[in-house]
Formats: sequence, C-alpha cells, structure tokens
Amino acid sequence: MKSFLIIGMGRFGRKLAEDLLERGNEVMIVDRDEDTINELSAHFSNAFIGDCTNEDVLRSLGVNNFDAIVVAMGADFQSSLEITALVKDLGGRHVVSKANKDIQAKFLLRNGADEVVYPDRDMATRLSVRLHARNIFDYVELSNGYAIVEIAVPKAWIGRSLRENDIRRRHGVNILAIRSSDGKLDPMPDADDVFHEGDHMFVMGEENAVLKLSK
Repeated sequence: MKSFLIIGMGRFGRKLAEDLLERGNEVMIVDRDEDTINELSAHFSNAFIGDCTNEDVLRSLGVNNFDAIVVAMGADFQSSLEITALVKDLGGRHVVSKANKDIQAKFLLRNGADEVVYPDRDMATRLSVRLHARNIFDYVELSNGYAIVEIAVPKAWIGRSLRENDIRRRHGVNILAIRSSDGKLDPMPDADDVFHEGDHMFVMGEENAVLKLSK
C-alpha cells in the first residue's frame, strides 16, 4: 500500500484518486472548491478544502509524507506551476504534474516536477490508433518510438507455438502476454505455448513493427 496526495479534483484528478483508492492505497484529495470536496467526502475519508498555491496549506498537509503527489490542475497552468514548485521545495518525494502542451511540460520539469503526464493527448493518441487499425484493441505509447498493443493473434499463427512462429526474429517484437477467448491472461508466456482461436496477444516493440502485425 502506498500513500498519495491528489491536488485538483477535475475529471482526471477525480478518476485517478478513485482508481488509486480502489487498489487499496491511502489517498488524500484537495481542491479549493467547497462543493466538490463536500461531494467527494463521503467516498474519501481524507478530503480537504484548500488553495494549494498557499504554502501554509501545503505545509499543513505534510507533503513530504506521501509516496507521490499529483498536481492535476491542468486547466490552471499558473497555479499548477506554483504548486509544483512549492511541493518540491517542501520535500515532496515524487511530484507528477499534468500538462496539456509540451511547453507546459518544460516549465513544470524545470520547476520541480519529477514526471509530467498528458492525459488528454495520450487518450487521443490511443483512440486514433485503435480507430485507424481496426485489429488493435488497446495501445500504449512508450518512449523512443516503442509501443505496446493488444491485437488478435494472426490466423497463420493459430495452432503453432511462439517458438514455431519465431516471432522475435521474424518480426522484431516481444510477446508480453496472451489473453484467451475466455478472458484468462497468461503473462510472460513460455516459448512452447500454443496460440488458439480467439486469443489476443500483448506485443511490445517499435511502433512500426507492432502496427504492421495488426494488419
């Protein structure tokens, strides 16, 4: 179990906080809007009203006690920038800040963010790839031109093992997991595991290589 402080209860901050809480973590949420916190206080035992651009408010939250702090105020960039810098100055261990543009990310990283996320851009990218390549069921963009995709196993591979298909040498990708038609996930499959009708596979490699497989 880890502890998280989520600052800003917009759609991204709220969804993130809910998911982290459901996974059994300790989650504290903060927003300056009283109605928002009152709405969420029934679900979150640690819910506080406060303006985190005020250093005294951040001090009272004990930011140095959390495993990570997420500054989720992407719509108000000036506040996001100020809060990011203050959290880091007050001893925040790992600060994740939301950005909408590359230029915002640069300023956030220079002012204390350990990591910057682009939830709107990333979701748009995943959706565009799925819509463009009809055989892709999920897509995660990694750095340096690499990606992980979930695709249906090609018909020519069915009834043959990973070793027989010689996937890594012939296609330059790695199979991370196989999902059977009944939904059972087999992580890190063995080279002798055989593909079956209806299987999906999670493939990691250069984006061009994994997208080529989907066709």
